[in-house]
Amino acid sequence: MTTIVVLFNLQAGVDESVYQQWATETDIPTAGGLASVDSFEVLKAEGILMSEATPPYQYIEILKINDMDKFGQEVASETMQKVASEFQKFADNPTFIMTSKL
Repeated sequence: MTTIVVLFNLQAGVDESVYQQWATETDIPTAGGLASVDSFEVLKAEGILMSEATPPYQYIEILKINDMDKFGQEVASETMQKVASEFQKFADNPTFIMTSKL
């Protein structure tokens, strides 16, 4: 299993409530509904443990992928391309990190 962690901030001028509504109503159900995705969460950073510092990222996505080949095929679909395009309008230079469990 592969876990994809996406770290990002919202682009300047993006209304956070608009992004959160889109994530809840579009992104999470669409991407989370792919056969290759076991789970998909979007987390909002609230702070840094035992620090007053601001987190470097506002949002973290965690996708648990059961089949990377199938995921690649599903992400290429017209529906997912539309969702990805919309995501790019919200997210400022997201970082996609592929991970594996030790």
